Amino acid sequence: MIRIILFLLLIALAAAGAAWMADQPGDLVLNWGGLRLTSKQPMYLLGLVVVVAMVAGVILRGLWKVPGHIRRGRRERRHARGRHAITQGLLAIGHGDSSAARAHAEVARRHAANDPLALLLHAQSAQLDGDRDGAQRAFRAMAERADTRLLGLRGLFIEAQRADDPVAAVMIAEEALKMSPSSSWASHAVLGFCCAKGDWAGALSIIDNNQSAGLIDKATYRRQRGVLLTARALEFETVDRDLSRASAMEAVKLAPTLIPAAVLAAKFESEAHQVRRAMRIVETAWLAQPHPDLADAYSHVRLGDSARQRLVRVETLAAKTPGHIEGALAIARAAIDAAEFAKARAALEPFVAAPTQRVALLMAEIERTEHGDSGRARAWTLRAVRALHDPVWTADGYVSDRWRPVSPVTGRLDAFQWQTPVAALPSDKGHAIEPSPFEEAMLAPRRVEPPKELASEPEVARPVEPVEVKPAEVKPVEVKPLEPAAPTVQDNAPLPAAIEAEPAPTPAEPAAPEPVPAPAAESAPPAPAPLFRSRTDLPKAASAPIPAVIPIIRAPDDPGVDEDGPVDEFAEQIGPPKAQVGGWRGFLSRLGS
Repeated sequence: MIRIILFLLLIALAAAGAAWMADQPGDLVLNWGGLRLTSKQPMYLLGLVVVVAMVAGVILRGLWKVPGHIRRGRRERRHARGRHAITQGLLAIGHGDSSAARAHAEVARRHAANDPLALLLHAQSAQLDGDRDGAQRAFRAMAERADTRLLGLRGLFIEAQRADDPVAAVMIAEEALKMSPSSSWASHAVLGFCCAKGDWAGALSIIDNNQSAGLIDKATYRRQRGVLLTARALEFETVDRDLSRASAMEAVKLAPTLIPAAVLAAKFESEAHQVRRAMRIVETAWLAQPHPDLADAYSHVRLGDSARQRLVRVETLAAKTPGHIEGALAIARAAIDAAEFAKARAALEPFVAAPTQRVALLMAEIERTEHGDSGRARAWTLRAVRALHDPVWTADGYVSDRWRPVSPVTGRLDAFQWQTPVAALPSDKGHAIEPSPFEEAMLAPRRVEPPKELASEPEVARPVEPVEVKPAEVKPVEVKPLEPAAPTVQDNAPLPAAIEAEPAPTPAEPAAPEPVPAPAAESAPPAPAPLFRSRTDLPKAASAPIPAVIPIIRAPDDPGVDEDGPVDEFAEQIGPPKAQVGGWRGFLSRLGS
C-alpha cells in the first residue's frame, strides 16, 4: 500500500515539473560538434536529452554487470557439474560400481565441496570401497555441520558397530538422542544398551520419550512398559520385595496377558492371602495363552493345600480352555502328585498317538511310579527323544529356558514368544541326538507300541517263558540281516532296545513283521519334528543388520522391500498420450486420415 502511494506521488511530481517547464518562456539551444538544435519549446529538447541519458545509463550499467554475470555463469556451471556428479555417483553406489562412484565423488568434491550430498557421496563411496578411515572422516565432517549432524552421527554409529566398539556406538547414539529425541535408531540403540546393563529406570524413560515423540502408539507403549517393569520385578524379587511387588502389579495392569508378570503378581497376591485376586490374574493370562507356569502358580495359589486340592483347582483352570494340551499336561502333573494315575492317563489319552516330549516323559513317569515298570518307562523315554517339540521361549531363533525382556540376538524388546522352535541351541546338560534315517525308520513303529502294551497289560505274566527261548532265537534274528548285506554298526543298536521294549512276542516271528512296518515308516517322516541342532550361525548373524553402505531412502538396518511390482507390458505406457488436435487443423488432419 505504501509503495502504491509513493508511486502516485512521484507521478504527480513529474507531471507538475513538466507543466512548469512547459509554461516557462524562452529558447533552448543545443550545440554538439557540428550539430545545432534550437527549440522554441524547451520541453521537447529536454525530453530528448533525458531519453539519451537513460539509454547511456542502461548501456553503462550493463557493461558494469558483465563481470558479475560471467562469475555467476561459471558458478552455475560448476554447480550443475557437481549436481550431475552427485547424481551419477549415487546411482553408481546403487548398482555397486565402486570405481565410478569414487570418480564421481572426486568430481563432486571439486565442483560442489559445500554440498551436503557431496559429503554423503564421499562417505558412501568410501564405505563401498572398504575405506573405513575415509568413511569416518567424511562422517565426522558431516557431524560438524548443523544441517548434516544427525546423518553424520548415524554414519559414525554404524562404523562403530562394524568396528565392534559398543561403547563408542552407545555414546554416539546417546548424543544423537539428545539432539533428536524422535530418532528411532538412536532410541533403539540406547534402549538395548540400558536393558543389557540392567538400567531399567533409563529404559523406562526412553520408552516414555518414544511415546511422547509419537514413535510408538499407546498399546505398544503399555506392552513395552509392562515388559520392562516385569524385568525389574524379576531382578529385585530377592533384593527389594516392595519394589518388585509394585513393579509386578503395575506390569499386570499395563499388560494383563504377559505371562511372567501374571505369575509373579499372583505369587505376591497369594503371599498376601489375596487368593481370589491371584486367581483372577492367572485366569486372565491363561485365557490369552495357556502356559505351564500359569498352571503351577494357579495350583499353589493357596499355600498349604494338599495334592488333591491342587488337582481340583488345576482341573477348574483347564476347563476354561477345553482340549488344550497345556491343560491336559497340568492335570496330568497334578494327578501324578496326588497319585491319581487314572486321571493322569485319561488327561493324556488324546495326545498319546502323537506325543510331545513332555507327554512322553509324563507317561514314562506314570509307568515308573504306578507299576514300577522300568521297561515301559524306558520305551516312553526313548519316544521322548524322538517326539515333537513342546513350546519354549523363543526369540529370533534363540531358545531360552526362561523368559527374557530383550532378544540376545537383535536386542529387540519383547521378542520372546511361547512357541514351538524349529531348532535350539545345545544345552550344557547333554548333547543333542541326531538319528540317522535308518534309526528313524527302525524306531518309528515303536511310537505306536506303548499304547499296544497298555492294551495288553494283563499279559505281563508271560515274560517268564522267554528266559530260555530268547537267547536261542535272537541269534537267528542277528544272522538273517547279516546274509543279504553287510550291516552298519547301527544294526546292532536297536536289538537290545527291541528285546527290552517287547517282552511279549517270544516266537521267532519278529523277523517277519520287522520289515512290514518299514513302508509305514517311510510314510511317517512328516510326523516327527526336527531335532534340536547346534546353531553355529548365530555369532555371524549379529553383523547382518549392518549394511555396507547407508541407503539413501530407507534406514541402514532396514533390509527394505522390493517396491517394484511385476511388469505388465500391456499396462505399461511408453509415452504421454497425445491430445487430439482441435479446430480447423484437427478437422483437416482427421479428414486426411
